[in-house]
Amino acid sequence: MANEHKIEINKREQTSKKELKKMRKDGNIPGIYYSGGSGESIPIIIAKHDFNLALKSGARIFNIAVGDKKQNVLFKSVQYHPVTDEVIHIDLYGVRMDQAINIKVTIELIGDAMGVKDEGGILNQPLNELEIQCLPGDIPDLVELNISELAMGSSLNASDIKLEDKFTLVTPEDAVIVSVTQPMKEVEPTIETDEDEEFIEGEGDDGESSTDQKEGGDTSQDDSASEENSDSE
Repeated sequence: MANEHKIEINKREQTSKKELKKMRKDGNIPGIYYSGGSGESIPIIIAKHDFNLALKSGARIFNIAVGDKKQNVLFKSVQYHPVTDEVIHIDLYGVRMDQAINIKVTIELIGDAMGVKDEGGILNQPLNELEIQCLPGDIPDLVELNISELAMGSSLNASDIKLEDKFTLVTPEDAVIVSVTQPMKEVEPTIETDEDEEFIEGEGDDGESSTDQKEGGDTSQDDSASEENSDSE
């Protein structure tokens, strides 16, 4: 069950890069609020301190006030600075508590795969999150997948995760979550054998012999010409 947490936000008018930079320097985070029903977007600002408290709360749903209207929202996306990892922008998405939404939740692997523990295989996990559909108040912190019986050469798919009836799987059922494969084997470099060297040397001898025969043929023609000259004399 998703917890709720109240977070303070304010509308903002500044839009230039210079003003946004000053806003962040003053300890605030710019963002956008999207209304889930109307598609309306409103520029907002959140104090960095309030944002950090919201993260520590472990909540998935946040209560905000947009003007005189109270609204439940999710963090749709959080952008971080590529160097400092500071939060530089936040998107909040308005939700209705009685309307199902699609959301991604973390997959937690339970147990030790027998294919790794007993057979020396390598564990691969292509997917770390599962997309499900549920009411905002039912959003789980994570979903579990037991991999204890996973053998060498086997895999577990999204359909192998047991979900309660209140959750609907959105990720394709055949999407591979985790598998156990053979470890990579090192390939030894190929070394040329003596037979190859003998073959190469043999070709050289034949070439020289062929040359001798050609030269011998030329000599025979010269001898014939000499005999003819001798006879004519």
